[in-house]
Amino acid sequence: MPVQTEPVNLLKLENQVCFALAVASRSVNAVYRPLLEPLGLTHPQYLVMLALWDRSPRSVKDLGETLQLEPATLSPLLKRLEAIGYVRRRRSEADERMLELTLTDAGVALRSRAETIPPRIVERLGMRLDELERLRASLNQVIAAAQQE
Repeated sequence: MPVQTEPVNLLKLENQVCFALAVASRSVNAVYRPLLEPLGLTHPQYLVMLALWDRSPRSVKDLGETLQLEPATLSPLLKRLEAIGYVRRRRSEADERMLELTLTDAGVALRSRAETIPPRIVERLGMRLDELERLRASLNQVIAAAQQE
């Protein structure tokens, strides 16, 4: 005789993908916090620095597109990073309308200290690297699907 199962409650909080993603995001950011504090960075500032360590100089527009952040969100992050001496903002010589970002010597030097963070995150999460890579790939699929028009 087949086992009867109750229908899934689609409005139950723990069945919501958005809830799991929101809690996972806050939880992972909390894991980063004590590792970033000695560097003087918040998690959003760390993401900016990662993008700039990848390529500097770059325009504010390009950085915003890369990080998928609006100018109103990005601007205060950049002002703070400039105030603590990690980045420099200046008008592009090629196009005065464009604001260009470059790393300062202190910003470049910070990279070596930051290199210790990813392995510590992997260890703290207790997942194998291949599992985290699969998770990241799945999240990128969710992002792409959510951004489709």
